[in-house]
Amino acid sequence: MQDVARRAGVSAKTVSNVVNGYPYIRAETRDRVLAAITELGYRVNASARSLRTGRSGIIGLALPELRVPYFAELAGAVIAAAEARDLTVIIEQHGGRRELELEVLSGARRHLTDGLIYSPLALGPGDEALLDVPYPLVLLGERVFHPGIDHVTMRNTAAARAATEHLIAIGRRRILALGPNPDQEVGSAPLRLAGYRAALDAAGMRVEPELEVPTIRTWDHATGARTMARLLDDGVELDAVFAFNDSLALGAMHELQVRGYRVPEDVAVMGFDAIDEGLYSNPTLTTIDPGRAEIPEEAVRLIDERRRGSAGEPTRIAPEFRLVHGGSTGAGDRAPLAAAER
Repeated sequence: MQDVARRAGVSAKTVSNVVNGYPYIRAETRDRVLAAITELGYRVNASARSLRTGRSGIIGLALPELRVPYFAELAGAVIAAAEARDLTVIIEQHGGRRELELEVLSGARRHLTDGLIYSPLALGPGDEALLDVPYPLVLLGERVFHPGIDHVTMRNTAAARAATEHLIAIGRRRILALGPNPDQEVGSAPLRLAGYRAALDAAGMRVEPELEVPTIRTWDHATGARTMARLLDDGVELDAVFAFNDSLALGAMHELQVRGYRVPEDVAVMGFDAIDEGLYSNPTLTTIDPGRAEIPEEAVRLIDERRRGSAGEPTRIAPEFRLVHGGSTGAGDRAPLAAAER
């Protein structure tokens, strides 16, 4: 930094202000400093800055599975939001295994990061004390809540009700709920099932147990296709599918089309999450956008404010959702261009 200061004819403090984005510097001075930085190949010493400030500029992001499109897209959005705040992201994958989720909370990497954005699957009610950690923590998802920790979540029940109401509004009466987990008392699955049931009840329709179909494994394409194949082989009658995420919906829609069913004429298909892949299916997928832009932005904002000591009381944020029309329910105005615009 002293070398850069001498080359630019300014003080080391001015160089520091330029490097850290201080706004009140004359353009001529800033250009001179930046030119000297380029000429000398100067790089910020992150270790020295961490010792001086107590912050590394690195945050952690712990997710269940990066091969799941929703989490992969979420990771990309978190990285982009972090870069806008001059932060670097370390990504960890825990696979929903309890021992790895606990390792994420207390492992050696926490000494390298200023905080953690954390989406657990194995932890749940009764594990709140495990979240009392000595660093900034922002929770994602619905598995475990803690009143003393920032939480960014979804309006799962209201969104699932809106999805089911859309299918009812277009005349569907045998609506399959694809994705419930009978062994899960908390989390996205029971919340979305509650919304599905609420919509049926409000419409005066009975809940049909054979149309609430759990998925044995993860919510992925193969599970959606395999489960749909079994239902069709068993002769289950349906005229619509509300899948609890887009991957299940796309897998189910593929199997329906392989079997000769027309989508949406014979069976309408509805997803949840608004992943980009649904823009390129044929037909395009009608889905719920649960706040895919707001969730990563809010999570990064909260962790940044916590690490800087500028945050207020812990808060819980649930962005507004919206129903995104696609061809899979007969109202297709979803287009691939939207992916580039997001």
